[in-house]
Amino acid sequence: MELLQAIKGRRSIRAFKQQDVPAEAVEKLIDAARHAPSAGNIQPWEFVVVRNLEIKRKLARAALNQAFVEEAPVVIVVCANETRSSMGYGSRGKTLFCIQDTAAATQNILLTTYLLGLGACWIGAFNENEAKRALNAPEGIRPVAIIPVGYPDETPSHRGIRSLCQIIYYDSF
Repeated sequence: MELLQAIKGRRSIRAFKQQDVPAEAVEKLIDAARHAPSAGNIQPWEFVVVRNLEIKRKLARAALNQAFVEEAPVVIVVCANETRSSMGYGSRGKTLFCIQDTAAATQNILLTTYLLGLGACWIGAFNENEAKRALNAPEGIRPVAIIPVGYPDETPSHRGIRSLCQIIYYDSF
C-alpha cells in the first residue's frame, strides 16, 4: 500500500470485533510511533498499552463516557513527557513541543494501524486528570491521546474534506 493511499483511506473506527490484537502488532504500532519527528530529537513520548478491562473502563469514563474505548481489545495511551521536553526547550517544550511531537507519533500509530488491517480512533476529548489517575501516571507525564485499537467491525463512509482552494493561502491571508 502506498503512503497516500493509507493517508486517504484511514478512517476512525469506533466498533471492534472481539478478537485479540497480537502483542507483535501492538509493538509494530509503537515502533512506528517512535520514528516520528520530535523537536531536537528529544522523543518525549511514553506509551501505555492497556488490556485490563477495569483500566479501559476508567479511560472510557475519562473520555466523556465513550463506551467503545472499553470495548476495544487494546487501548494505547500516548503520553507526553513534559519533564523530558522542558529540559531541552524550557516552557515552550513543556507546553507546545511535546504536544506536537506526540501528535506526530499518534498519526504514525493511526496510519500503521490501517496498514495492518486494524482500526483505531484518535480520542482527544477526555478528562486529563481522570486519565492520569486511571494510568497512575507520575508527575510530568501528560496523557495526550487515547487510541482504542482492534479489528474493525464497521466500515465508515467517506468523510468530507475541504478543498485545496479553501485552505491554501500564498504569502498571506
